[in-house]
Amino acid sequence: MTRIVIVFLTVIAAIASAAAAVGSSPYWWFAALPLLSLGVLGGWDLVQREHSVLRNYPVLGHARFLMERIRPELQQYFIERNYDGRPFDRDVRSIVYERAKGTDAEEPFGTERDVYRPGHEFLVPSMAPCPVPEHPPRVRIGGPECARPYDMALLNVSAMSFGSLSANAVLALNGGAAAGGFAQDTGEGGLSEYHLRPGGDLVWEIGTGYFGCRTEDGDFDAAEFADKAAHDHVKCVSLKLSQGAKPGIGGVLPGAKVNAEIARVRDVPEGRTVVSPPYHRVFSTPRELVRFIARMRELSGGKPTGFKLCVGSRRQFLAVCKAMVEEGTAPDFIVVDGSEGGTGAAPLEFADHVGTPLTEGLLTVHNALVGAGLRDRIKIGASGKIATGTDLVKRMVQGADYGNAARAMMFAVGCIQAQRCHTNTCPTGVTTQDPRRARALDVHDKTARVRRFQEATVAGALQIMASMGVTNPADLRPHMLRRRVDPVTERSYEELYEWLEPGQLLAEPPASWAADWKAADPDRFTV
Repeated sequence: MTRIVIVFLTVIAAIASAAAAVGSSPYWWFAALPLLSLGVLGGWDLVQREHSVLRNYPVLGHARFLMERIRPELQQYFIERNYDGRPFDRDVRSIVYERAKGTDAEEPFGTERDVYRPGHEFLVPSMAPCPVPEHPPRVRIGGPECARPYDMALLNVSAMSFGSLSANAVLALNGGAAAGGFAQDTGEGGLSEYHLRPGGDLVWEIGTGYFGCRTEDGDFDAAEFADKAAHDHVKCVSLKLSQGAKPGIGGVLPGAKVNAEIARVRDVPEGRTVVSPPYHRVFSTPRELVRFIARMRELSGGKPTGFKLCVGSRRQFLAVCKAMVEEGTAPDFIVVDGSEGGTGAAPLEFADHVGTPLTEGLLTVHNALVGAGLRDRIKIGASGKIATGTDLVKRMVQGADYGNAARAMMFAVGCIQAQRCHTNTCPTGVTTQDPRRARALDVHDKTARVRRFQEATVAGALQIMASMGVTNPADLRPHMLRRRVDPVTERSYEELYEWLEPGQLLAEPPASWAADWKAADPDRFTV
């Protein structure tokens, strides 16, 4: 109470002083108004009970909240070094921006990175480099059961839904894909007109909510799926099992965000909160999963069909491999999403601590498929912080056939890593449904940027491979990537990790895999 009296008397004294300073001027209250406002604010700070800082430091305490609010911007623009920002450092963001704009992505004076730091990785150049291929190679997606195989580019747009992205962002990404001859994953939010209008190739992703092919009670609608999967722009269909940034949990789209357009795309009621469960209704065992993938391929008219996951239990994935072997059917592709992957919103505990990083995830899936004798019929995509040609080559050394990029593609359309994706206040119009903010994203300009970024990144990857003496990604080998394990020791991936031989799990599993292979049950997901 004493503080309130002091603030009140201070304000009265300030007003009196202001009035005396301006004499009899009728505008004396202009000078007093700011002081009066501060006094009211100070009085409110003293009586409110939500913030202890403001009760002890009225008015001045607001500086703390202001600094906290602008901390990310201060950190990004004034404090962090070129190579230590997160999730993407300035060097990576700069190379994406420069390639998207068509300017030189080159640096003078040498690397700023500590090449003797444990964990530093480098690719091995050859004493006999090869010419860079004139045309980028493509990856044929489609096993023996696939009637309509698709030739996938080495780098594509990873899964991002309309709803999490603005309509203009989706248009620009798909327009870039159409111009550059690569594919865009729709994300699990449904097949919207913005995915279809520009004419780019699509991987239609189906999540646990079955958006765009769901019944009124939220189950899978086979007839609607077959109708939409028949669209000429849909080149592959993918079942999402889990996402790197938040494996094992579903999602909630608040009713306030479910406008008429999003409701139509997702087959949900307008204005009603939509919940994506953490599990699928269409399968509950590895065997049922494999059978459902085969059913999706049949319903799509024989188009390549696969699934996406963030790897967790190796035993569970081996159970899926056993189901493939026993059922005599397999997906055409598997996309491995690393735990370092991005999302519009996820609990911090999941983003930081749940799921397998991409390197170990790729190694697990690649080796399991090789060991089960399935690798030659299933292609592997890699998703998780792929932004440069180096990233792409590393992932192909680790077992991937091609890569997908989400946040790097967002950078290409103007994202500045403001990390406001979940607030609907994206400053560049990329991740918002606010029409005023979204209109800032010029579709024509950003379409060209997406095409240039993808083209330059693939060209960079091919140039790196040529320096290693390789022209085809299939010729990359584990010994070509090395990691420093301490200041004086470095090892190749061939030495650091175990690599299975074709069919080895079926014949005689190595000791390190034997227990998991034996326990893997195609009729249950054993933890």
